[in-house]
This record gives sequence, structure tokens and C-alpha cells, in this order.
Amino acid sequence: MPEVQRENFFTELLKFIVIAAVIVLPIRFFVAQPFIVSGASMDPTFQNGQYLIVDELTYRFEPPQRGDVIIFRYPKNPSEFFIKRVIGLPGETVSIHDNTVSIQEPDGTSMALAEPYVVNQGDGPDATYTVPPGEYFVMGDNRPESSDSRVWGLLPAQNIIGRADVRLFPIASASILPGSTRY
Repeated sequence: MPEVQRENFFTELLKFIVIAAVIVLPIRFFVAQPFIVSGASMDPTFQNGQYLIVDELTYRFEPPQRGDVIIFRYPKNPSEFFIKRVIGLPGETVSIHDNTVSIQEPDGTSMALAEPYVVNQGDGPDATYTVPPGEYFVMGDNRPESSDSRVWGLLPAQNIIGRADVRLFPIASASILPGSTRY
């Protein structure tokens, strides 16, 4: 009788593993994935080592919005993942003058961005970027420490993995849509 119980146990365990895989794997590969922040480019919004859950589903139904914090494949090396904030949308012109970021929308209206999340402005050069269809202009919140669209160019939409949806760790800073600011 012990042999039958052991066989039954392994059969049930195998069924459990298969059911768990059928439920978990599609969620992991198509809905959400973990991401650990590495580096100082998003300080003070995100610190090195924070654990995030990335929403991979939302951008299949709606495009990224200005102020969203996104995770994407670095255009110069797609095996690397970056986290940055969306600043310029397709069709817009982004101007940086005296550390103030301004947006000119396709209809000609302009606005200067209020960026309370940027603490360390730096002293980068003034520049203007036109964002073509299918691309985005992204920047880190810690401007002097950020390798972003000012350095390596515009971000193709197909490189975007998803939006930072949940900050899990450290527990003291756990939040939903961490750092997201809609303009």
C-alpha cells in the first residue's frame, strides 16, 4: 500500500506543477514581469536595488503618456533594460533650455514641463529634438547621471517593454504606479 500512496503523491504533485505552470507562465511572459532598478539615473524617484513589477499589457491597448515611467530595451544594445520617464511623444518637439524642458505639440501649442521629481538638474547643453511617429523622447529623473534620449537618441516604440506598475521592495516605499506623473 505505501507504494500506491507514493505513486499517488507524485501524480498529484505533477498535476499541481502543470496547472501552476499553465497559470503562471502566460502571466509572466505576456502580462507582467519583475524588474530590479540598477543605477542612479532615476534618483530620487527610484533607487538602486528597488524591485518593480512591470505591466506589459497596458501599452498593447493604449500608447505611453508623458510622465509614465517605462522599462525598455536599450536601443544600442537590446539585451540591456533601462528605466526612464516619457517626456516627448510622437510628433512633438522637445526643447531643453537652461534646464527647463518645453514641449511643442503638433498643433503648435507649447508648454514648459513642471518636473517636481527632478532634484538634480545638472548643466547639460541646450538642445531641441523632433520626435517622429513611432518614437519617444525619454529622460532619467537624475539628469546629470542619466544616459537617455539626449545621449543615444530617440526610443523606438517597439523597444518598450511596459510601465512600472508596482514597487514591491523595499516595503517602506511600496506603491502603485510609482513615479508616474501625467501632464
